[in-house]
Amino acid sequence: MATVNQNDQRIIEYDVRTDEMLVNMGPQHPATHGVMRLVLRTDGEIVSEVTPHIGYLHRCAEKIGENLTPRQWVPYTDRMDYLAGMNMNLGWALCVEKLLDYDLPEKGRHLRVIITELCRIASHLVGMGTYGLDLGTFSPFLYAFREREKILDLFEEACGARLTYSYLTPGGATADLPNGWIDACETFLEQFEPCITEYHTLLTTNAIFIKRTANVGILSPEMAINYGCTGPVLRGSGVDYDLRRDGEERYTEMYDGYAFEVICERDGHYPNDHDYPPVPPDAVLGDCWHRFYVRMLEVMQAIDLVRQGIEKYRSAEGNWGVPIKLTTKLPKGEVYLETEAPRGQMGFYLVSDGNAIPWRVRARSGCFSNLSVAHELCNGSPIADIPAVIGSLDIVMGEIDR
Repeated sequence: MATVNQNDQRIIEYDVRTDEMLVNMGPQHPATHGVMRLVLRTDGEIVSEVTPHIGYLHRCAEKIGENLTPRQWVPYTDRMDYLAGMNMNLGWALCVEKLLDYDLPEKGRHLRVIITELCRIASHLVGMGTYGLDLGTFSPFLYAFREREKILDLFEEACGARLTYSYLTPGGATADLPNGWIDACETFLEQFEPCITEYHTLLTTNAIFIKRTANVGILSPEMAINYGCTGPVLRGSGVDYDLRRDGEERYTEMYDGYAFEVICERDGHYPNDHDYPPVPPDAVLGDCWHRFYVRMLEVMQAIDLVRQGIEKYRSAEGNWGVPIKLTTKLPKGEVYLETEAPRGQMGFYLVSDGNAIPWRVRARSGCFSNLSVAHELCNGSPIADIPAVIGSLDIVMGEIDR
């Protein structure tokens, strides 16, 4: 501060400066979607740097996989993306079957489509509900979990578990779908589909939600590709890529005969097979709103895929596939296979030296790559927008900390 006299008038000049401050968000902060720590470098209310700190949930899952048979390791895949355990089971099962050169019976293929697409719905419902919590609204969370519980009831009937299933195993599944299960699933879909309109009213078209997410955390297609982003995060930026259509044959053949279109914006429009809410004028391709919207449309897509799977399952002959024995020796070699999990690309890598226990096991997490772009999305944003950006990535720390 300095005092200057001009024409007998006292003028006080202030040298106003701000100082940077480091702010911790987590590791138990509700907006970090698990035990993750974000270190924010702020200048006033504006964030100039975001550094994620991971590892709080590390359980050595990959190293454990090198001490168990492939079938014994299935429960550990459940604990990766614990909101999409069936999809994790599928990725590992397909990877082992690729090494064994095992072809699944047709009935087992359709069973897997039904189960994994139902799990995709359940996962996106959690993503929708918790995203509402991140932004300060509680009602969508209750609506989402109301319907998710019905899916978990179906899973409980099929395999006896509600969160960590170990149902889809190398060779097929632990059991066929029980009598009456298909009818119960169809009843659920009929009841659930009209509820999507409620979700769009609560969040998608909500003026406050749009204000918090539209034109916030914009991820360009080029940046999404450069950072290795996958899943709804990638498709929310307008990149037309889905491993169910574009992956390797062993995975895409599971969807042979199924009609579906990859959900992403093309020429300013999304696939219009259903009565979708319009994109708000304030939304910019690649922002938080679009990443949320892609997940909502994928719920409708998954409903359609489950219905197609039920029709094909009913007409399929043969069994659902018998799990491989614990003592089955693996042929020498290495394989890698990726599947389209609800949060993006999930890859498993397996190396065998000819024994029943793999020599190396590794997993490639889509959430890890999606989280890596957080700094770019948050740079220059107010602190209040950080939960909106991180929540739009829909990460699960169990998948990142393996």
